[in-house]
Amino acid sequence: MKITDHIRNAKGETLFSFEIVPPVKGKSIQELYNNIDPLMEFKPPFIDVTTSREEYIYKEKDGLLDKKLTRTRPGTLGICASLKHKYDVDTVPHVLCGGFTKEETEYLLVDCQYLEIENVMALRGDARKEEKYFIPTQGGHQYAAELVKQIHDINQGNYLHEVIEGHEMGDFCIGVAGYPEKHMEAPSLQSDLKRLKEKVELGADYVVTQMFFDNKKFFAFVEAAREMDIYVPIIPGIKPIAVKQHLQLLPQVFRVDIPQELIEAVEACKTNQDVRKVGVEWAIQQSKELKAAGVPVLHYYSMGKSDNIKDIAKELF
Repeated sequence: MKITDHIRNAKGETLFSFEIVPPVKGKSIQELYNNIDPLMEFKPPFIDVTTSREEYIYKEKDGLLDKKLTRTRPGTLGICASLKHKYDVDTVPHVLCGGFTKEETEYLLVDCQYLEIENVMALRGDARKEEKYFIPTQGGHQYAAELVKQIHDINQGNYLHEVIEGHEMGDFCIGVAGYPEKHMEAPSLQSDLKRLKEKVELGADYVVTQMFFDNKKFFAFVEAAREMDIYVPIIPGIKPIAVKQHLQLLPQVFRVDIPQELIEAVEACKTNQDVRKVGVEWAIQQSKELKAAGVPVLHYYSMGKSDNIKDIAKELF
């Protein structure tokens, strides 16, 4: 079922969903199941599965360093199919511009059709670690809006090299990212919202936001989006702080502000367990306010761990 249908069928009730990261290549999927199992009691209608772009690794060969391009966390589509089968839940593979040609994207979308995966999250993706700015893959897309258009074209039966008439068209529900504190590369929030509107006009069906820790910023973002005639569902993304290092890491990587009250509470903690409790409680209060405001879904970034997400969910669902 499409994400938009899940939201419509909920008739105003806030749904629960979460996002997982594929295991490192060579690791068993069982650890992933072990983290998902405790969350299934909250009946998530869908689970997002991230996609990592390729990166360079260096291996010693004949006394020299051999540079290889590899994907350390492959298997997104296989995991989606596995979770769909094991838990009877809809899955949302993340589809990236970075690391994929248009041809490879089309093949992936055809595989999704065969697996009866109806939802995809269209993202530009990050720059490689050694790159200061995002560089598109040769033969790939530079912007998420272009990727949205390709997916929407398939929904119309328009493939890269032909229009297939009399055949089954695609029927993807397309999710895109939104940034309450603007994308790190956007010159302003207004310009970032124009980019979001472009993605919606090209076929995006719903928005999931980047993590944020101040609900006022989310509410202001939604209000600004509506003023720009962006009326698709906007789903808030929540990430509980779990370790003190998050105070430096999250602002550095995701360009988000952390409220001073939360900073001081985390800095006062003596152990990681204390930090975890602070993070869970903050996320619970965030989630309660968002749920009271009628958000369609509360979407949690689990980052491979489920214990804190479970503690949050049991207070809300």
